[in-house]
Amino acid sequence: MRTHRIRLIASDLDGTLLRDDKTITAHTAATIRAATAAGMFVVAATGRQYPQVPAELVANGVRHIVASNGAIAVEPASRRVLFEELLSPSAIAPIVEFLATEVPRARISAVRDHGLRHAAVPGYAELLSQKERERFWWRLDTEPLEAVVSEPTLKLTVRHPRLDAEQLRTLLAGSGLTGFHATTSGAPFVEIGAAGVTKATGVARLCELLGVAPNEVLAAGDARNDLELLDWAGVGVAVGNADPLTIAAADWVTASNEQDGVALAIQTVLA
Repeated sequence: MRTHRIRLIASDLDGTLLRDDKTITAHTAATIRAATAAGMFVVAATGRQYPQVPAELVANGVRHIVASNGAIAVEPASRRVLFEELLSPSAIAPIVEFLATEVPRARISAVRDHGLRHAAVPGYAELLSQKERERFWWRLDTEPLEAVVSEPTLKLTVRHPRLDAEQLRTLLAGSGLTGFHATTSGAPFVEIGAAGVTKATGVARLCELLGVAPNEVLAAGDARNDLELLDWAGVGVAVGNADPLTIAAADWVTASNEQDGVALAIQTVLA
């Protein structure tokens, strides 16, 4: 693996830096601290909202979070928003109309207040799994459809009781609609952001603020919403459990998320 002079590590969380039980190992935490001590930036690049990023990551050296698939960047210690790019109501309207016609059982949620809460249509909360209720959804407000779609949002999530996330994404891709970017992350919903907004654009914008060049970035991921980031970064690393598309896009495949794959990649750079 050619590492260039890596100054920034941008890692996805679920299925990549975190184990399947959503925890971080002591070994990975120590490796993040070592990278930070060596002068590197370690960035969480995630589809999650920034309040959903585990506090252990911040405690061990993660100083920047690029969340909502690149739509927002936050310094978690101060909760300072560095930038955000929102999906407009005018872009949301045709998506909602298409879904109502083609998949009327679909339910949507909109991310509000820099990721601090979600506004969801009636019936959305009932589609959450028990694990999601316990881990992530402490602030989900049920509101009428008109209210959910009336404001700009960091990200729409769309769920269906029968169709999975990739099936929903394929439907949207074939709709002929424009003005948004739809992706999947392994979660049971399709994720829709503003046109052109990806983890790659979010990390690139953060790198401009930090004075880091693209070839000084190592990015790690496991899913479709990591593809653009792995392609953009100087070194793109897929964990061993990544989907085939992500593995094909990577420069190097490391061990799985259960085997500290990202920590092994960081150790390679440090060595």
